[in-house]
Amino acid sequence: MPILFLDFDGVLHPEHCHESKHFCLLPVLENVVRQVPEVGLVITSTWRLQFSLDELRMHFTPDVAARIVGVTPQFCSLNDVPSTLVSYEREAECQAWLWANHIPHVGWLAVDDRSWLYRPFCKSLFLVNGKEGLTRSTAEQLLVRLQQLL
Repeated sequence: MPILFLDFDGVLHPEHCHESKHFCLLPVLENVVRQVPEVGLVITSTWRLQFSLDELRMHFTPDVAARIVGVTPQFCSLNDVPSTLVSYEREAECQAWLWANHIPHVGWLAVDDRSWLYRPFCKSLFLVNGKEGLTRSTAEQLLVRLQQLL
């Protein structure tokens, strides 16, 4: 099962938007993931540090919430981070989740608005503009990238 690692702020709503706009772009993401039912979702957002997995799932429609298989571990709790990932916290957290779930070689993609949390030219990063979040046009590109994982 390919994995989509998902950030919230700057992806599912514009970065620094009013609370009333939180998750305003969630329908765009859900439309994409419904077209690739083989893909599991893992939350990388810092929201995972404040809310339980069940609380995070409540923001999603039931069919998509059922496909959220976990959250990444927090960087400060990781042991034996490879030297190549020490400066790239979110990518290290994604890799740690894959290893902890015994699927280190599965295809994966991370949708995020912060490139500096991943190694330069990381092929598994799908970068969005945090001021806009996941737009319909970037969602089409995300779908193509996810389909390439199948």
